[in-house]
Amino acid sequence: MPNPANHLPIDSNSTGYLDSASPARSDKPEEACGVFGIYAPGEDVAKLTYFGLFALQHRGQESAGIATFEGKKVRLHKEMGLVSQVFNESVLQELHGDIAVGHTRYSTTGSSRVVNAQPAIVPTRLGSLALAHNGNLVNTAKLRDELLRSNTQLITTTDSEMIAHAIAEEVNAGKHWLEGAISAFHRCQGAFSLVIGTPDGLMGVRDPNGIRPLVIGTIPNHDPNASPRYVFASETCALDIIGAEYLRDVEHGELVWITEAGLSSFPWTPQTTRKLCIFEMIYFARPDSVMHDESLYSYRLRLGRQLAIEAPADVDLVMGVPDSGIPAAIGFSQESGLSYAEGLIKNRYVGRTFIQPTQTMREAGIRMKLNPLKDVLAGKRILIVDDSVVRGTTSRKIVKALRDAGAIEVHMRISSPPVTHPCFYGIDTDSQDQLIAATKSVDEIAQQIGVDSLAYLSWQGMLQATHEDTETFCSACFTGDYPVPVPEPVKRSKLILEKLPAPTPV
Repeated sequence: MPNPANHLPIDSNSTGYLDSASPARSDKPEEACGVFGIYAPGEDVAKLTYFGLFALQHRGQESAGIATFEGKKVRLHKEMGLVSQVFNESVLQELHGDIAVGHTRYSTTGSSRVVNAQPAIVPTRLGSLALAHNGNLVNTAKLRDELLRSNTQLITTTDSEMIAHAIAEEVNAGKHWLEGAISAFHRCQGAFSLVIGTPDGLMGVRDPNGIRPLVIGTIPNHDPNASPRYVFASETCALDIIGAEYLRDVEHGELVWITEAGLSSFPWTPQTTRKLCIFEMIYFARPDSVMHDESLYSYRLRLGRQLAIEAPADVDLVMGVPDSGIPAAIGFSQESGLSYAEGLIKNRYVGRTFIQPTQTMREAGIRMKLNPLKDVLAGKRILIVDDSVVRGTTSRKIVKALRDAGAIEVHMRISSPPVTHPCFYGIDTDSQDQLIAATKSVDEIAQQIGVDSLAYLSWQGMLQATHEDTETFCSACFTGDYPVPVPEPVKRSKLILEKLPAPTPV
């Protein structure tokens, strides 16, 4: 039964929210969230949004929410949990409208509470707006102070709500949706890909650097007299699941406005420099999502091929860490001529559990999610490929499990460079002193995780494998070269004093 406090028209002032226990911290970088928006009169927009969020579940597993617009009436449902746990048929049937905005969340700003789940809903003189945000602002403290000085009532601890209130403040001062939104975006610094629903239309927006992705799709319509039907999504995989056709990306520094008149586009800022997060291509986005006119599976294959060229190994088998390390492992195998095998089987039905294991279960390692195949591994020299090592805790458990299964040698190759700097743009990499490559050499990391050898892909190899202009990517987590200036107090919260040398430019 859904919680009524989170399934209400927007004029509700209920604040009866409870904190949810946080799951054990992952050893991988965590994405901020996935966003989805749809303008489709005559369609079941709530159900289409549900399936879009289902495809974006990998981008955030803490909470999910959908808001729909029926004229000026807004309906909202959001809860902690996976998309399939938060929504059911009866909930979706109550979410009427022609416009919907959806969100899956992993918290990077604001704690894990249902009050911080999105979409963020804020009333204005023109009706309420619903905002879904992927990214992270770096000037949150300044924006919060501005809003509080104007007596804005903030009920969450997220920068996303602050963006929504900044838009509302501009609209309430007499501006229309587009003018108000653009004024608000100029007050925001950092990474923001936004989908914003209003009673009059749907917006898709990217920051001046386009750090986080956002695409536009169209839903086929065979009635020439029907209104156009458009979709915004973080990735193309969310278009595929609902049968939408990819139209194009929302460009960096662009605002796309969709109404009954169709699609219109506005460059909301002249100061733009494309800096897509390279980790979107390495790890975050699904391998079946398309960027730069090809699937990310193809890019990850090339990463593995390049890794085999840069860091060959004398082993019997190549395998990948499921699921994200598999494409690069296949590429490594293809380039090196070494046999590829599955040596770890992933339980794909574990999901994110809030039930903490006992100490005995913890000591058993990672068997709940990954189980080694003893007959494949016994007596073999194994090379295992992964996309990244952030803290090293999971890698150490994987290596131990492989040795316990009978592997006589375990070598590891990483299809990205060492992560040495924290991200301030929507990836939860924590403070720099918790990043294993920021404080240890490659040999020291190898010793800590227990491998016979360890090598990372070079920064140059990673960028050149994109087959794109290498200057158009943000790789600050590898170099410390942040494309959007980060205020010193924010930097100090995550950076250690020493700055590691940056890679040689490509």
